[in-house]
Formats: sequence, C-alpha cells, structure tokens
Amino acid sequence: MIPSRLQSTVPVVAARIPCRVKVSAGKRYSWCACGHSKKQPFCDGAHKTKAPGIPPVRFTPEKDGHLFLCACKQTGNQPYCDGTHLKVILQDVVKSVKNVFKS
Repeated sequence: MIPSRLQSTVPVVAARIPCRVKVSAGKRYSWCACGHSKKQPFCDGAHKTKAPGIPPVRFTPEKDGHLFLCACKQTGNQPYCDGTHLKVILQDVVKSVKNVFKS
C-alpha cells in the first residue's frame, strides 16, 4: 500500500488542452478523473494506487462521433471539456510571471 501522503486527493492536470476522441454509440467508456492515467483521457486503473478517492467517470455516448474530453481535470461537466483549461493556462502564466519578478 502507498503511504497516504503520496496519494492524490485532488486531480492532477494531465494536459492543458482537451483531447479530441472518436467514440462509438452504445460503447461504455471510462474517463480518467484523477489525471494519473498513462492512457489519457481514458482510465488505465492508476487511480487505484495513486488516487483511490478519485474514481473514473463512466459514460456511454448516444451516437458515433468526436468529442472533446477534459484533460485538465477541472471541468464542471465531466467528462466533457467546458473551457476550464483556459483558467489553468492563465494560472500557469501568472505563476511564471511572478517567478520572473521574484529573482
């Protein structure tokens, strides 16, 4: 068992932009909600050891097509991208600028 201090209790950002994926109607998918999966945006079971309190979100599309699935893990509309990654990018920029002026 991994010590609790090494387990995530909040999702980690897997990417700063959404993942465009092709989905099939009626097929069940598991979206990675923790951010630790190596098969983003889908779950590979990494949450079981790295973030046991953050299970994947299961969904079944009603029709074939392409979807934008959240990769920043901050969306308010899991598993779909709602544009929140723009906030994540802005936070990164602000942090970088602050670091420049710290020196």
